[in-house]
Amino acid sequence: MPEGDTILRAARRIRPVLVGRVPDEIRTPQPRHAPDRWPQRLAGRGVMGVDSYGKHLFLRFEGDLTLHSHLRMHGAWAVYPRGARWRRSPRRAWLVLRAGGAEVVEFDGPVLELMTASRTRFDQRLRALGPDLLADDFAPEAFLRRLRADDQTRTIGDALLDQRNVAGIGNIWKAEGCWGAQVDPWRRVADVSDEEAVAIVADARPRMLAAAVPDGGRAAERADRHVYRRAGLPCARCGATIRARGQGDDNRTTYWCPGCQR
Repeated sequence: MPEGDTILRAARRIRPVLVGRVPDEIRTPQPRHAPDRWPQRLAGRGVMGVDSYGKHLFLRFEGDLTLHSHLRMHGAWAVYPRGARWRRSPRRAWLVLRAGGAEVVEFDGPVLELMTASRTRFDQRLRALGPDLLADDFAPEAFLRRLRADDQTRTIGDALLDQRNVAGIGNIWKAEGCWGAQVDPWRRVADVSDEEAVAIVADARPRMLAAAVPDGGRAAERADRHVYRRAGLPCARCGATIRARGQGDDNRTTYWCPGCQR
């Protein structure tokens, strides 16, 4: 699933293409959106902003209208020079916006909806989100309040994936943040101190921000992995063998080092 750094990177790539412009063309090739008439409803409206919150992306148009996207497991945003070959099949495109010499495309996005800006502020799904880890004003205290209000018998690895506690962390940065803070992801939340919990997100945050750079971010993310998808290999810190096992109700694979994560 694309994590907060991927969504922030997409927003940063889309902004210079769309913000301050009226798109030349808007298409919704996915049949499920044909009755919504988005091209007609958004015609002539300029894009006022493109921003992210956790794993959610928002394209804000004039006239109090916002396109809200969540990519779930397999979706992706991409920006191409107009006429360039897309890296995914055109049949998988759900939304295409053309402006100037570029095309912004959303592929395979199961959550794509046009909302009023006021509805985005009061939507219960969005209001339930915890603090955005990548926001400029991220406050660890807000994260701790959410975490301590959660079920303290949950494992910390499972709790970190709950977007109501902190928005933006997914399976990669859950594993890497726990490794960086030397915290066993299988410990109960009650057994993780406030200092340790903050250390996990404090380790993940700058690494996610580095991965959110529009050019080179993906390479930075791959180069900064110490346990994720490295099961069976030696830990770079202590040499113990990295392990992997499903965790939580969704059975997401957790990677950790039993030698130095306590």
